[in-house]
Amino acid sequence: MTTTTTEIDELKAKHRATWDSGDYAAVARDLVSEVADVAVAAADPRPGEKVLDVATGSGNAAIPAAHAGAEVTGLDLAPTLLDVARDRAESAGVDVEWVEGDAEALPYDDGSYDTVLSVIGVQFAPQHQVAANEIARVTRAGGKIVLSSWTPRGFIGQFFKTMSPHMPKPPAGASPPPLWGDGDHLRGLFEGSGVEFDLETHSVVFENDSPAGFIDYMTENYGPLLKARELLEPRGDWEALRGDLVALAERSNLAADSFLTQSEYLLARGRKG
Repeated sequence: MTTTTTEIDELKAKHRATWDSGDYAAVARDLVSEVADVAVAAADPRPGEKVLDVATGSGNAAIPAAHAGAEVTGLDLAPTLLDVARDRAESAGVDVEWVEGDAEALPYDDGSYDTVLSVIGVQFAPQHQVAANEIARVTRAGGKIVLSSWTPRGFIGQFFKTMSPHMPKPPAGASPPPLWGDGDHLRGLFEGSGVEFDLETHSVVFENDSPAGFIDYMTENYGPLLKARELLEPRGDWEALRGDLVALAERSNLAADSFLTQSEYLLARGRKG
């Protein structure tokens, strides 16, 4: 079965609407800011270096990279998130160029950037190989690539695995986001590009008053789950998915009287030869 351009474009339009819904900026602040800090430290941006943050979201990696003195561009598919990023950068007193764009068609010449970052971002581009090719293409020879992605076995990887049977099947050619957090898959994507990666697994802590409370927080704020509810609730199928996610949170819970779990992500540090 082949994928048509129309099917992928329709999927990207849905992705744009997904990330423009809810309050991903809050989710990024509450759950992902530590991941961004680790990635930026690994990238070690220097004054005057050109840095591209792919799928920047609300700028969690782009803004601290700009604080370090780098010339930063933050690109994202979702204009609402870019509006939040602009406000955050202004409040932080840093200059970042914010661009609405597609990780699978980066609007830059070959070798344009000293460093390319993506923090829990590019993994949601549907065509993994296309996105990887673009990241490698715009990175200069000798430049750095730093990617942080949820792993398949971690909490968010399992979160998406739990959602999958309840949702429409994506078009052929669209791969599951957590595969970017599999080291073999990631290295395969960049094979032949001259990029060699060092890989590390890290975890970030999620907390809430209860497992069900965490799922409800995600339902209100996290675009993919909010859109799932919009789709499933009119059919009477929402409570089944919510129940499965609450059960996942309960199984993953490390606390006795609240909710605490660790979500694993892969930190990939690469250099283009």
